[in-house]
Amino acid sequence: MPLAEEASGLALFLPESYDLFWSAVILVILAAFFYFFFMPKFNQIFDERADKIQGGFDRAAQAQAEAEETKKQYEDQLRSARTDASKIREDARSEAARIVADAKKRAEAEAEQVSAAAQKSIEAQRAQALVSLKGEVGAIATALAGKILGSKLDSADVQSSMIDDAISELER
Repeated sequence: MPLAEEASGLALFLPESYDLFWSAVILVILAAFFYFFFMPKFNQIFDERADKIQGGFDRAAQAQAEAEETKKQYEDQLRSARTDASKIREDARSEAARIVADAKKRAEAEAEQVSAAAQKSIEAQRAQALVSLKGEVGAIATALAGKILGSKLDSADVQSSMIDDAISELER
């Protein structure tokens, strides 16, 4: 125990110089061993992880660019579809207006034909009525003339000429 009494203060905590030397030698050997055997493995693992991370960033950037391109194409298609839909609506409206105008023209033409046919029918009925009236007027005129003259007109030629004379007087 005399040695313990001699060492005092800070000397108690400091190791001997030979312990420091061999500890340093072992530390250098361990450091060299780690540096040459373990560090390349760690660097390789770190590099692989860095490459994976960088590859992930690259893929994410590429996916982002593709998404932007797809979005742009979608917007272009949507804009084109809206333009086409607007054009189709305008074409449909103009087609509907044309169909309505054609239907009106056909209806007017049919109305004109019906009106013309009715007019022709009226004219034919009028002509028929005139012919019938001429015949009746002639028969009445002949009967009247026969009574006035006191004799009956038997000859068809005489009756016809009298009827024609009576009608021509009426027409004047």
